[in-house]
Amino acid sequence: MAEMIQAVLRLAGLAAMAGLVAACAGGSSGVSAQAAPPEITMQGLRLFPESITSDAAGNIYLGSNPGIIFRAAPGEASAQPWIAPDAANGLMSVFGVLADDVRGLLWVCTNPAGAGGGSPAIKTFRLADGALVASYPLNTGGLPTMCNDMTIAASGDVYATETLGGRVLRLVNGGAAFEIWATDPEFATADGIALAEDGTLYINAIQRNNLVRANIDAAGNFAGATVLTPSRPMGGPDGLRLLEGNRFLQSEGNAGLITVVTIDGDHARIETIAEGVDYASAVTAVNGRAFYPEGKLRFLFGPLAGQDPGPFIVRNVAIPEAE
Repeated sequence: MAEMIQAVLRLAGLAAMAGLVAACAGGSSGVSAQAAPPEITMQGLRLFPESITSDAAGNIYLGSNPGIIFRAAPGEASAQPWIAPDAANGLMSVFGVLADDVRGLLWVCTNPAGAGGGSPAIKTFRLADGALVASYPLNTGGLPTMCNDMTIAASGDVYATETLGGRVLRLVNGGAAFEIWATDPEFATADGIALAEDGTLYINAIQRNNLVRANIDAAGNFAGATVLTPSRPMGGPDGLRLLEGNRFLQSEGNAGLITVVTIDGDHARIETIAEGVDYASAVTAVNGRAFYPEGKLRFLFGPLAGQDPGPFIVRNVAIPEAE
């Protein structure tokens, strides 16, 4: 969602940063031999979804630029509005969404849309009924802030990417506020974030086209960043979701790709599984298939801004078996 982030930066008057710049696994992994499920149409206009997630039951959740959260039940061809912004929940433009089956929650990154008011926050809603549970203003010491995406450790700690300052925030399980956990030049334009099964934390940087390991010491503190060597250049790496072990799904917005990333030490092998996506900002796995929305950002920014983007479709493709 590079164009959206650039626009927010410009509106915030951060001209010097205008070139910057949505773990729970997003569902079960592996390849299924069953027939392909239907594509899913989001019901609404000019939605420009930035993130997608899924729960253990196969329900799919999507955020949107207007702040509406959508849900589609397994096998449904339509994603209906599920949570609408209001004065009580304070939803603004929705970036990252992440289903937390352990606690029965949907974690949501929300940021001011354009020049609108409000402050970035992470909120939780009950998966059972969409009720607001908690709201966490982001504690970055008054610095410009944009929450992008989240992942959840086995301990229950929640990590979130903060894009404008290249930071990783953390909410300790049971804590009251997200705090800055790590800041590093390699985290500039941090976007997707996910933990491997062994607890190793990875972050992609959408404008730097990098995949980075955030090293963690025995005490759980940040111990430096390592930029991985990809098997090929990446084009706007974005949503990052664990499949299993050290395999992840990843979207590449600028390149219009959905990929599988397999990490081995300091190397990342990247395999394309879908291409030609009309801006690929996020992906989740359900029953052996990768589901990904079309972001269509060319109709939000640039010469086509204001023109009718048509319907927003969530497409899917089979995830190959691990080699």
